Amino acid sequence: MPEYDAALRRRGDLTVWVTPGAMAAWTPPRSGRRGRPQQYSAIAIETGLMLRLAFGRPWRQTEGMLASILRLLGLDLPVPDHTTFSRRSVDLSVAKALSTARGPVNVVIDSTGLKVFGAGEWQREKHGGKGHRTWRKLHLAVDPDTGEILASELTTTEDGDASLVGPLLDQISSPIASVTADGAYDGEPVYRTIAERDPAAAVIIPPRSTAVPSNTAETAPTQRDRHLQMIQARGRLGWQKAVNYGCRSLGEVAMMRYKTLIGRRLHARALPMQKAEAAAGCKVINVMTRLGMPVSQRIT
Repeated sequence: MPEYDAALRRRGDLTVWVTPGAMAAWTPPRSGRRGRPQQYSAIAIETGLMLRLAFGRPWRQTEGMLASILRLLGLDLPVPDHTTFSRRSVDLSVAKALSTARGPVNVVIDSTGLKVFGAGEWQREKHGGKGHRTWRKLHLAVDPDTGEILASELTTTEDGDASLVGPLLDQISSPIASVTADGAYDGEPVYRTIAERDPAAAVIIPPRSTAVPSNTAETAPTQRDRHLQMIQARGRLGWQKAVNYGCRSLGEVAMMRYKTLIGRRLHARALPMQKAEAAAGCKVINVMTRLGMPVSQRIT
């Protein structure tokens, strides 16, 4: 389609906007505290981190890329060296430029694993044998109507998916119209968390095959009870069509886009740096999403 072709060309456009606010905040003012003041603000470090992830470059090459961009723009701004980028990324709080919906928003929640290239992997590549693989879990809340990432959390594999529903919804300022997730999120705690966030929100989660109705299913059925009743009447495929459960696949699309554009593994070694890296990666994905997305149509 011509629109999508144009969107792909825009993704390759190297036009760079630097706002006056960003230039003014590039070097922070003196705080008056004891010790050496920081030479670069969090904006400068975050800019380098986003460039690194968007173009897949190591820190040294990112340093050179940012210096060349500022030089071409004619901006007299200092560039952090690669060691500063690496050191400051540890406690960087990425300002998430997430979309703010005008009105209630539909949310699809899912998670995926990201590999950590640790010492065990390095030993295996150099000396052979088996190395210890470490994984992190990236939890995303996605707007199925726009494809943008509304919220993200990076955790260890010990954190369950259901426990991250609350932290993800807390990052979304707009009212919640519905929350869709797979059967791993089924359970009263998730329904309760969503109801506390927005009592009017619809919860679209397939009950487990062993699920049973609540004690009040006949007199005051819950959302989960109504799902069970509809599945019993129409079957699971009929229930999926009735509640538009198919939009959950757009959460998987967001995971695929992250792994394709940013990568399947984390560059950082420590968890705080990995959290900042994942948040910046989601920010990069949102920028690319706004440049254009393919339009899918069902052919019958």
